Amino acid sequence: MSVELKVDDKGIALNAFTQEFMGNVAIAMAESLRGVNVDWKDITIKIVRD
Repeated sequence: MSVELKVDDKGIALNAFTQEFMGNVAIAMAESLRGVNVDWKDITIKIVRD
């Protein structure tokens, strides 16, 4: 698993623990939603502050 974090288009370095933690949380959230196939290839989450 590979996790990438950017804030205001600046890449933020993540160690292996943080990548695994963030990835597992995102996977758990996405897979719990109806319509998400179990054989997904890529999950993208974008958060924009209003």
